[in-house]
Amino acid sequence: MNLKKNFTLLILLLSFLNSFSQLKNKPELNEKFMDMGFGIFIHWSMDSQLGSVISHSMVGASEDYVKRYMEELPKTFYPDKFDPDEWARLFKLTGAEYVVFTTKHHNGFCMWDTKTTGFNIMNTPYGKDITGMLVKSLRKFGLKVGFYFSPEDFSFIHKQGHLISRKGAMTQVTENEELFEYDKKQLDELFTKYGKIDLAFFDSFSKKNLVQYVHQKYPDIVVTRGEMQTPEQKIPDGAMPGPWETCMTMGTQWAYKPTNEIYKDGGDLIKKLIEIRAKGGNFLMNVGPKPNGEIPIEQEERLREIALWMFINNEAVKNVRTVPGAIKEGDLWFTKAKDENTAYVFITNQPEWFKGKRRLFFVEGIKPTKETEISVLGQNDLVVEYSPKNNPKSKFKVQENGNLQLSITRAHRVYNNKIWPNPVVVKLTNVEFK
Repeated sequence: MNLKKNFTLLILLLSFLNSFSQLKNKPELNEKFMDMGFGIFIHWSMDSQLGSVISHSMVGASEDYVKRYMEELPKTFYPDKFDPDEWARLFKLTGAEYVVFTTKHHNGFCMWDTKTTGFNIMNTPYGKDITGMLVKSLRKFGLKVGFYFSPEDFSFIHKQGHLISRKGAMTQVTENEELFEYDKKQLDELFTKYGKIDLAFFDSFSKKNLVQYVHQKYPDIVVTRGEMQTPEQKIPDGAMPGPWETCMTMGTQWAYKPTNEIYKDGGDLIKKLIEIRAKGGNFLMNVGPKPNGEIPIEQEERLREIALWMFINNEAVKNVRTVPGAIKEGDLWFTKAKDENTAYVFITNQPEWFKGKRRLFFVEGIKPTKETEISVLGQNDLVVEYSPKNNPKSKFKVQENGNLQLSITRAHRVYNNKIWPNPVVVKLTNVEFK
């Protein structure tokens, strides 16, 4: 009886020690990831020609559909309008710090020049290494490089004779040893051919062995999905300890959807970015390029609206953390500078705030000191265009109940009609947090 009990305790101890032996992201790299705040996700594969859901249309499809999908679609994929410099230039303008590109989605089609399979971009009329071209452009514009990679591979398991599905043991690298070895060869290509890769996003139900392989062989890569929480198409109800990352589409689909699409407006996407940062996460916002390589105009419009807002307010989004005890009060969201007692107050839901008009706002969770200074990001508080007698200087005072009153004028003209619906950000230095 004692022997059996001791053996059980030994197994539990080994399991406990093993949990501590698992390799993780380096803490300093996690911190740098949390500093970045905003990234661009790109979902693109040869089935963008159809405007269907990326990869998943293979699940439940007839054998004829699968055969034509794998054999015919590559023959017509010709993104001759793909301009990686133009993509990178636009992404840089948005204030994004990193870009995560779908090198291989669940369908198994590889968007790089691989020796592991003929099911790849080189065997299309385009015949160029899109991944390599994009990596070069991203680095040219100072953007961090991330690779999305699906350990699940429908083309591979189909050749093995397994049913195409996202469920079932043989779809996962933790159960399918041949698939595991295949994926490792592909990752070795991706992580050695293009210089240093900064981030990896592994999209499968089971991937622990592959994540550990990457941590062991490529320790300077930050693993997002597979290592940290990555809520998809949703934002957590409250703050979460970092690092974490919400990934989300502009419309309803990850890949290009030419018809029946409903897009979020730019202002809504900006507010989602604010909420995610206030709760301590990163926002990975998706782009789904057209089959010819262009970014759809609806998506470009939203990227440029975000670009204008970030050009003014990026200081409040990058290198920030959550405010202790004060994430949101009414229409106000908060972040704080990572290493300073500086607070940023995002004033949302003010659609008719005309240029030159002053409004009052009230804050409970932040306390000023004798050294506190107030300003509005992007404006000098000295002049309202065409209104020389209007003094737009930002002010604050402490009320009798101890709350902070902010007196703010929207003085910066960024739209021709003098009404800009997107949030103003107030900066308060040398404050205390209640």
